[in-house]
Amino acid sequence: MIRIAIVDDKEQNRVSLAEKLTFKKEFEIVFLAANGQDFLDKMNHAKKVNQPQVVLMDIDMPVMNGIEAVNHGSRVYMNTKFLMLTVFDDDDKIFDAIKAGAIGYLLKDEKVERISDAIKETIDSGGAPMSPRIARKALKLLMQSNVEFKKEDVEVTTRLTDREREILKYIVDGHDYRAIGEKLFISPNTVRTHITNIYEKLHVCNKAQAINVAIKNKWFTG
Repeated sequence: MIRIAIVDDKEQNRVSLAEKLTFKKEFEIVFLAANGQDFLDKMNHAKKVNQPQVVLMDIDMPVMNGIEAVNHGSRVYMNTKFLMLTVFDDDDKIFDAIKAGAIGYLLKDEKVERISDAIKETIDSGGAPMSPRIARKALKLLMQSNVEFKKEDVEVTTRLTDREREILKYIVDGHDYRAIGEKLFISPNTVRTHITNIYEKLHVCNKAQAINVAIKNKWFTG
């Protein structure tokens, strides 16, 4: 079972999401927190074996907001992954959350199945799940960045198989594992295997980095 913490200042939101996730019997909710400071306090008192592997973190909260909590928590709790789960989709918050250490960024209007898949993706393959709308905005931010890549990255796409290039294109377009599997008539596990191979060939560790390489080198433009 994957250990999860949910941080949201609205009690109804965190309790409702906890109930929906535990119903799937794949997750264990280790604690709920009402704001960033409450989260850090509970992490500090939790034994290491009971600390969450994935934290679903809201942004706009009193006392301490989610970005501040992630900025601190990602440096102290190295084995915990942070997924932002929020109503905000503006560029500044996306950029600040990723810079703070968030591994993914989902909107609250996502179905619980998508949230569930995103949690498993971060654990199973070190993915960086994003809502499609967020992925498009993140791509825009990446295209505007001045990050430099090694020269060999420009030619690495030739080492990808046709299927791997196809899957990478779907990733760039913001599709998750399940959606890619449905489009290609293959299982999510097969998609994960292909993506693992893509990461290895691109010399990256997660989806955001793979997207960054593809966009920077304009592999799928035109």
